[in-house]
Amino acid sequence: MFTPGTPDPLRAIAAMLAAAALIAGTTILAKAIGQGVFGPALHPLQVSQGRFAFAVLGLAAAAAVLRPRIARPALALHAARSVCGWAGVSLMFTAVVYIPLSDATAISFLNPVIGMILAIPLLGERVGPIRWSAAAIAFAGAVILLRPGGGVIQPGALFALAAALALGLEAVFIKRLTGREAPLQILIVNNAIGLAISTVAALFVWAAPTPAQWAALAGIGIAMVAAQALFIQAMRAADASFALPFFYTVLIFATLYDAAWFGTLPDAVSVAGAVVILAGALLLAWREGRLTRAGRITTSAGSRS
Repeated sequence: MFTPGTPDPLRAIAAMLAAAALIAGTTILAKAIGQGVFGPALHPLQVSQGRFAFAVLGLAAAAAVLRPRIARPALALHAARSVCGWAGVSLMFTAVVYIPLSDATAISFLNPVIGMILAIPLLGERVGPIRWSAAAIAFAGAVILLRPGGGVIQPGALFALAAALALGLEAVFIKRLTGREAPLQILIVNNAIGLAISTVAALFVWAAPTPAQWAALAGIGIAMVAAQALFIQAMRAADASFALPFFYTVLIFATLYDAAWFGTLPDAVSVAGAVVILAGALLLAWREGRLTRAGRITTSAGSRS
């Protein structure tokens, strides 16, 4: 569970913006590797394996300094979370090869909405009309980005949608884990399991990377770990309802990176779909924030009675 620290809104904003910039950076690097910018194109499964390999190296360095105590991890939950996380990352890296980075990023914002829906049967949560409305709005935006009127739905959009589904399921497992274990322990255990899974999958498509590809893979892994650490710091420095909306700036960073590197600009359909998805995601974040504050007030009142 996130340990609350001293409230610091400016630090929360800075950390969340930096996390968003790094997350967008990992996907643009994955797109560049998948499109042969640094040498012969590598398979997304190999890119995913590189992400986990260098993430583990980064976490190992952090663990050597911080010396965290690994206290009886819930391995079944970790394994389920890691499978979903690996699938989500691999599918996302596949999607960005075929469609604009902004489209894939916007579709990935369905992740918390899907997590909310899956939490009903898996965690027994109750969902009210506002959260259902948020889900309906977000899914309407996804339908726009799938462009069904064009006759053929883009495979890349379907990959991004599948990635959002996998990451939404991962969010359910993360919610269960954060109530039991420390954030650093969760990162270490899950990235280690993710490395094992991704290495087995990558064996079937392995090709020797060029030096530039090795550097890009290292950048993806290290940036991902740094983004996760910054995300945690942002959540500690402010309420989730305040900090989370700033994470959606990943869409802005993704659009800027894609335009600068590949000259790809979102069209009117992309902008419309992204705006609708963002509206649903932000409505959900607002509602979750209100529910969290209401729960704190109720707990505080109960402790005084």
